[in-house]
Amino acid sequence: MTEYRAAFDADVTFLNGGGLQVQGFRLDVPGPEVAEDALADLFVRELGLLMVGEVRLAGVRVFAEAHKGTRTAAPASAGKRRLVELSHVITEGMTTYPGLPGPEITPHLTRADSRGRYAPGTEFAIDRISMVGNTGTYLDSPFHRYADGADLAAVPLDAVADLPVVLVRLAGSAEPGVSAPALAPYDVAGAAVLLHTGWDRHWGTEAYGGPDSPYLTEDGAHALVAAGARLVGIDSVNIDSTASDARPAHSILLAAGIPVLEHLTGLDQLPPSGARLHAAPPRVRDFGTFPVRAYATVTE
Repeated sequence: MTEYRAAFDADVTFLNGGGLQVQGFRLDVPGPEVAEDALADLFVRELGLLMVGEVRLAGVRVFAEAHKGTRTAAPASAGKRRLVELSHVITEGMTTYPGLPGPEITPHLTRADSRGRYAPGTEFAIDRISMVGNTGTYLDSPFHRYADGADLAAVPLDAVADLPVVLVRLAGSAEPGVSAPALAPYDVAGAAVLLHTGWDRHWGTEAYGGPDSPYLTEDGAHALVAAGARLVGIDSVNIDSTASDARPAHSILLAAGIPVLEHLTGLDQLPPSGARLHAAPPRVRDFGTFPVRAYATVTE
């Protein structure tokens, strides 16, 4: 479904004196055709302006772009549900994080060998995979960072399944670090906060694991903990900056019992709000990370 945004300059005067001017303001709009008076109304509501006397718009431009989740966006009405894939495919020898070994996939029981064990015409394949937990799209439990933290078997389902999604669109940002001010507009309490940086476009290339990859800053992690986020995910190589050996975002989030979901993909297919995330790993005792089949449900 194509979504639209508008860009414009605005000059606002107030009934009790004073004024406000903005340049290049961008706003989610319901469609490609928006009357200027309706756009002005959306603008006033978005900023929560009171005692507005007049709003004059200039340079209005409407273009196709995914919604950013402004407060004026209309809530989705009940309708058909769709599923959105958010995981990368795991393949033999693939690189997830530079320096970690790729998975090895080998047969344990081939179809040919199984034919002698079952009735005529019946055959099975049983395969073996050897891999590190940090393979593909995976979840970090607190045990990944802390010896006394909850392992994969102890992570509660309400931390990884059927979570309301708050999508933070950051693709095209000039700064790789996602800091507290960028997260301030969002109500993240009890939600899976997914950072859509667009970095998954580099998946499978050297650039994906490079030093310019997006990440969550230390103050951003503190802000999400303070605001009550339930899970934090990113479509980049790491929730932390790989330009340093420090891992503040991991340390802060996992200390607070907030699982981390890394190497997501397909976040451009999600609306700013209204989706629900499912990313449950198997219950493995004394294990910190494991691949998940992350997906979201969206009601159109």
